[in-house]
Amino acid sequence: MSLADIDISYQSPSRLIKKPTFDELVLSHHTDIEDLADIPCFFWGEITEPLPTAKALMCLSRVVRSSFAPIPVSLRDPIISAGRDELRFEGFSSCNGVYARLDLLSDGMDGEFIAHGTTNVDFNEPMINALNAVKKNELMMMSVGDKEVNISTDVGNIKEKKVKLPDRWIKGLTSVQVYMADMVEIFRLNKMQSMQFFNAIPKSKNNATLYLTYKLNKVVISPIYAKGSIKVGGLERLRLLENLVPYIDSMVFFQNINDDKDSQSMAIQIYMKHMRLTLAISPHNHRGFSGEGNILQQITHELPTEYIYAFNHVLKSNENFDPTTLAIDNDLYIDDVKSLTTHLSMIGLLGFDLYSDSYYYRRLPFNMNKLLSLNPRLNNAKKLIKDDNITLVHHRPNDTLAHVKSGEHTYTVVITDTHAKCTCQWYAKHQIKRGLCKHILGVQMMINAL
Repeated sequence: MSLADIDISYQSPSRLIKKPTFDELVLSHHTDIEDLADIPCFFWGEITEPLPTAKALMCLSRVVRSSFAPIPVSLRDPIISAGRDELRFEGFSSCNGVYARLDLLSDGMDGEFIAHGTTNVDFNEPMINALNAVKKNELMMMSVGDKEVNISTDVGNIKEKKVKLPDRWIKGLTSVQVYMADMVEIFRLNKMQSMQFFNAIPKSKNNATLYLTYKLNKVVISPIYAKGSIKVGGLERLRLLENLVPYIDSMVFFQNINDDKDSQSMAIQIYMKHMRLTLAISPHNHRGFSGEGNILQQITHELPTEYIYAFNHVLKSNENFDPTTLAIDNDLYIDDVKSLTTHLSMIGLLGFDLYSDSYYYRRLPFNMNKLLSLNPRLNNAKKLIKDDNITLVHHRPNDTLAHVKSGEHTYTVVITDTHAKCTCQWYAKHQIKRGLCKHILGVQMMINAL
């Protein structure tokens, strides 16, 4: 079964309840992990900055309801990770070209983390409209899930909402963190400079590639590249953040650095008192964060599935994931830990935080077998090896030649210390811009196992 065929059901809708002395934001959740599904509430407490928090949640809702490619707009509810005294909301645009994450930090909340976990949360229209009405001095309480196990409400108010979650959404969670892990800070802006930047973004849609250059204490937007500039495709996507301008303290710009200029994505991290909001955009409007290709090149060797299951049960949501420390503490080979990091990333179990420059763990609210099925190219490469369809003609340290039988055809794969090539049609069309083809990947995994 594809994740696209999964119905996500909420027992009741998320809602903002107006009470005599405070507002209570109740976020309904869903997960198909049994031990998490039985948890009625992950967090309950007071939000110390109600108005900026409401605006940030509305910004996230704008992202998940937007589309910048010829893909119909449809509401995709975000996921939330509760743990380590933080709440992390994550979501994608319908086109998967924009990723947003809102981190509510410990100083922004005064409450109790009842459980750790990652779950889907319901972002419905009435709740969003209610958030829009939140005022500066109002007291706001938030609960992720319902505070009480038994929900007492009028039958007419109980709704069951079902949404479809496409597998490309989960693939986006894997793809975007690979880009972000390769990003470096380019420049940062203060509050006034941030306001000037958003005022300078053209109102009209523009699919052309533009460059952002920090010059004379401001950001210059130009179609001409300059040293130290950031490449941006689909600049209008950054306007999703403009409603947060009054609350921005500072803003940091990042870009991933690699040799392929066509695959450079960028990210902005906004700092607002006790919150951080990260927005990452793909290289172009028509290209989303939804492929497995960019992570396949990091596969070095096969990893026992038992490793993945074991760490999925040991780690907690929002817990820092340090590969080096993990290797030392558990007496593991560094190559095994690198492979574990890649495999956990491939199924969306690791995110990357630009602020701390480190990975964090999230236990996604989906069955592990479904997550492991999301990487068809890797699974096909494993099948080529299992079916003995790869013949090594010769293998030397910097030069490998192999024949790969796939279907009715046999392809030739050449791997050297500088490049890898294949005679298949997929490689002829994409080369390695979207990762390795299954034939090169299969040969690479085979020779690494020798």
